[in-house]
Amino acid sequence: MSIFLFIVGGLVLRPAFVFSEDTGGNKAEIDELNRQIAEKKEKVRQLEQSIEEYKKKVQQKQSEAVSLSNQIAILDNYTVQIELDIEATEEKLGTLTLEIESLGLSISEKEQVITRQKKILAELIRTLHYENNKKYIEILAAYDSFSDFYGRVHYVKNVERDMGESTKTIRLAKEDLENKKQQTEERKLSYEELKQKLDNRKKDLEEQGEYKEQLLFATKSSELQYKTQLANLRKIYQQIDAEISSIEQQVRRKLEEEQRFSGVEDDTQFSWPTQSRYVTAYFHDENYPYRNIFEHPAIDIRASHGTAIHATKSGYIARARTCTTASCYAYVMIIHSGGFSTVYGHMSSISVSEDQYVSRGDLIGYSGATPGTVGAGPFTTGPHLHFEIRKNGIPVNPLNYLVKDY
Repeated sequence: MSIFLFIVGGLVLRPAFVFSEDTGGNKAEIDELNRQIAEKKEKVRQLEQSIEEYKKKVQQKQSEAVSLSNQIAILDNYTVQIELDIEATEEKLGTLTLEIESLGLSISEKEQVITRQKKILAELIRTLHYENNKKYIEILAAYDSFSDFYGRVHYVKNVERDMGESTKTIRLAKEDLENKKQQTEERKLSYEELKQKLDNRKKDLEEQGEYKEQLLFATKSSELQYKTQLANLRKIYQQIDAEISSIEQQVRRKLEEEQRFSGVEDDTQFSWPTQSRYVTAYFHDENYPYRNIFEHPAIDIRASHGTAIHATKSGYIARARTCTTASCYAYVMIIHSGGFSTVYGHMSSISVSEDQYVSRGDLIGYSGATPGTVGAGPFTTGPHLHFEIRKNGIPVNPLNYLVKDY
């Protein structure tokens, strides 16, 4: 801040102010944080390149002949891919932490600018008030020459100009402050989302290791036993899929004859069956562990064992298959209007009965899928909900119909 002193007619006049936004000691800290942020972003870029390389390796192996050794190679490459993703996520979290710290320093700096400029503005207002309370005839009489009087008038104009500059500086600083506060909140939200992703990826890594152990144990590292296992699992899947398709056709025909859905609004939006939104396996997922047996006709949603499952849309319970053994696949199928149906698989317990109507959001049971538990069935590596949406009996991608909040 510069201070100009006007000496007119032997009197020292009040100061006029020139403004600047000095960043002070924060600039060096912010520059250092920005340097660290740039380093972390570069590391993330390199890790993402490595992830793409391992994705290509997995895709290459998937295009090769089905064999136990090939499947193990796919699992190993995918495991490394997850490990790299975890490392990249940790670097992103570190980047967000540094960005939040940098924004904190910038916010402190802007608050200091606003405080400083408010003090300047208050002083200018007092000066202008003092000058405006004088009559020009009184001011003129106090000076020996008109040039001295003119200097005084010019000074008052400078004070008014500086008031405008100070007001503008405060306004801009406040706008920048609000913008940085909003950026901070966005970074904090991104941090929490990434933290949740990191936790989930670590669980993915754990499940991947468990699946590899299960595979090696079940096959005893024998290619012959692996082929036998694939044949048995394909047969089980075909039986389950045929049952679901047959029951849906029978029940839908019955409902149409009874005109149960006549007049019902055809709503193509489905709410999520769980609070969780983390998908561990996507529709026709290339990385699905059992892809050698069938194309994944659903999405798998991470849900801890015993998570409440809700109907995603109003409908009729066509099947509520309960189980007493781990090898049995427990599921609920709901018939909806518009040719839609939904399937909820690996249920640990079921709270509805067949030939019952449910409304969107009603509790239908609890999730399972922990290997070795009742109702889990053979196609699972960890606790989750298998969720299908079918249109006219054909599985479709649920993510095209699910809305985050209904």
